Amino acid sequence: MLNKVVLIGRLTKDPEARVLTSGSSVTTFTLAVDRNFKTRDGERGTDFIPIVAWGKTAEICGKYLSKGKQTAIAGRIQTRSYEANDGTKRYVTEVVAEEVNFLGSKADNKPKSVKEEEDIMRQYRFSDDEDMPF
Repeated sequence: MLNKVVLIGRLTKDPEARVLTSGSSVTTFTLAVDRNFKTRDGERGTDFIPIVAWGKTAEICGKYLSKGKQTAIAGRIQTRSYEANDGTKRYVTEVVAEEVNFLGSKADNKPKSVKEEEDIMRQYRFSDDEDMPF
């Protein structure tokens, strides 16, 4: 069985990072990905893909990603459901980021110090080897 997805796009807004009561870090954001084809009207469509990152990957995404940043994500598609406050069942399809690549120049990351620049370069390509909390 294989569940692997690779996306390149831009963040639609700043990521939302939080720490769960269990202590796990999670960051969510939406990636706007252009389609490879044009419609009859000559327009190129865009898909808006929800992304979730866990652990160290979540912490780094929350710290260094921001609206408009071009980013490559490799991960897996996950579907889940939950019961909303009104009692209805809701379904969610999202990509769990297993590897994140910040695209663009180093200048785009705008480090505040030499140490922060070294941290960015060390984390420029990373994946999270931590166990998923579910």
